[in-house]
Amino acid sequence: MADSTPVAFKSGYVALIGAPNVGKSTLLNGFLKEKISITAPKPQTTRNRILGILTEPGFQIVFVDTPGIHRARDEFNKALVETALVALNDADAVCFVIEVPETDREINAFILDNLAKVETPVILVINKIDLLRSKSDLLPVMQRYDALGKFVAIVPISAAGGEGVDRLQGEILRALPEGPLYYPEEYVTDQPERFLAAEMIREKVFHLLRQEVPYAVAVTVERFTENAGGNRIDIEAAIHVERDSQKAILIGKKGQMLKEIGKQARQEIEKFLGCHVFLGLFVRVQKDWRKDPRALAEFGYSPGR
Repeated sequence: MADSTPVAFKSGYVALIGAPNVGKSTLLNGFLKEKISITAPKPQTTRNRILGILTEPGFQIVFVDTPGIHRARDEFNKALVETALVALNDADAVCFVIEVPETDREINAFILDNLAKVETPVILVINKIDLLRSKSDLLPVMQRYDALGKFVAIVPISAAGGEGVDRLQGEILRALPEGPLYYPEEYVTDQPERFLAAEMIREKVFHLLRQEVPYAVAVTVERFTENAGGNRIDIEAAIHVERDSQKAILIGKKGQMLKEIGKQARQEIEKFLGCHVFLGLFVRVQKDWRKDPRALAEFGYSPGR
């Protein structure tokens, strides 16, 4: 006779925490098979707490992608680090993501100190194993962290290639409690479309510009309207910088850089929204906004957000 006992539904919030550029956003996008968190080969790309929602029969995992934890010296960066640490308090489980070889043991030690203060189950995720010359290099890293006795599981993965991600999902589900459906099944994030559009614009700035200019950039959407026929969305967005010299670099010779940013961002936004997009960009100088608490709040970078 078949067992008719209903399978318990599992759900919960899972914080993705780690140093900058260890692959948290790539991992989130891989779980969802949808790009909702921007990525770039530069630290501090993620600035906000972003929820990614994975719902399948029997479970709902609400991932919390957080800014990379780093040495914060100004108000802006302190707000980013505080946003990441606050996520630990509300999580049902934590994925502490490191990379191999480890590039910043000091930051990882700081994160471990904060993890020691929580009773939440913690999974150590060792990312970028695809870049190792030999998988035997993994063993000493796993042994060193296992000796701490803090982790319910240690899972080596390649977020970019997908290796180990299914096993990681299984370990997350083992750590989560029974719970309700927090969001409708069709949701993949709690962020509004205008926020995601602003993030896609900022991602293109990170990819196309070098040096310090991307870190001095914030993006706000001034207008986001759907036309009467429902087949086009008009977006106007401001790219905020701190100095006139940064504005000149962002615009580029004869406006070519700003045009390229707009072109690439529009293509990405159209792919996400599934309709035609008119995207208008302009650049606004807001002197030293990263040091201004009011500007940080206006751009959504207040601690804990």
